[in-house]
Amino acid sequence: MACDIAIKIKSKMDAAEAALNSGSTPDELESIRIDILGRNGFFSEISSELKNVPREDKPEAGKAFNEARNRFTELFSAAGKRIESLRKGTEKKLRPDLTLPGRKHRVGKKHPISRVIDDCVNIFRRLGFIVADGPEIETVYNNFDALNTPDEHPSRDPQDTFYFNDGRLLRTQTSPVQIRVMQKQDPPVRIVAPGRCFRRDTPDATHSLNFHQIEGLYVDRDVSMADLKSTLLFFARELIGSKADVRFRPHFFPFTEPSVEYDFSCIMCGGKGCRICKYSGWLEISGAGMVNPAVLRNVGYDPEIWSGYAFGMGIERIAMIRYAINDIRLLYENSSRFLHQF
Repeated sequence: MACDIAIKIKSKMDAAEAALNSGSTPDELESIRIDILGRNGFFSEISSELKNVPREDKPEAGKAFNEARNRFTELFSAAGKRIESLRKGTEKKLRPDLTLPGRKHRVGKKHPISRVIDDCVNIFRRLGFIVADGPEIETVYNNFDALNTPDEHPSRDPQDTFYFNDGRLLRTQTSPVQIRVMQKQDPPVRIVAPGRCFRRDTPDATHSLNFHQIEGLYVDRDVSMADLKSTLLFFARELIGSKADVRFRPHFFPFTEPSVEYDFSCIMCGGKGCRICKYSGWLEISGAGMVNPAVLRNVGYDPEIWSGYAFGMGIERIAMIRYAINDIRLLYENSSRFLHQF
């Protein structure tokens, strides 16, 4: 009987020792302690069995019992110290080394498109222009009719413009902002309207389904083409350098009369001719002109009293020229490696 108890104790202690050696958390050790020393644990069970051991076998059984308790206590204590040492070692590894130099965090930068918009707006504000805004979903009237765009104009075609089922559309230009402002405000008017536009273009190196424009409008008494050119010349020199020049070329737009396309002298070669400007010395920017009297009448202005000029330019176009970007799609891919160059 005593031999059976001793074998049982040894087997349990070997299993407990293995469990204590593999335990890695205080909770695991506590679970083993309860299993061995708890009220309903192993030693409590063995203690009850010792009562039934014959008198002559009790010394041997008692000795085995006491040695097992002492052995478990030592093993439990050693396991506890081992886990505490591991915990302190882990904390030490996780603790920051305050003697090391601080980590530098890269500061974000403005997107090239946002930077160009901000720079353009700041230049025009110094000339007295205020910023105006409008919705990207527009009515056909504001986007075409009020701007004197004829029904047969190609830009009205669904192949060129995004229409909704209710007849509204995604604006193809920021010119509707000019209409909205003039409908609500009596002259004089002096605004710039930066914003996003949409057209059904096939994406390539110079075209995108969405793009940004900034347009300007000035309506007052006795406004002339000379005022328009002086404004654009000031803008060009503030944006790309004091030696910049502006060139007007005759053109046609339904919302201006007379109309021009305007160019800036090439910032790469200073007007001497290079690959960027196709050896012409000029970079095409966009269109401008005197506000068509029909547009003035559409918003309730008397063209006999009031006159004005309007101009517009593509933000991406300016950004590509300014930063020598050869593909408009790079501006929309959000590659951090590309954007951190600017």
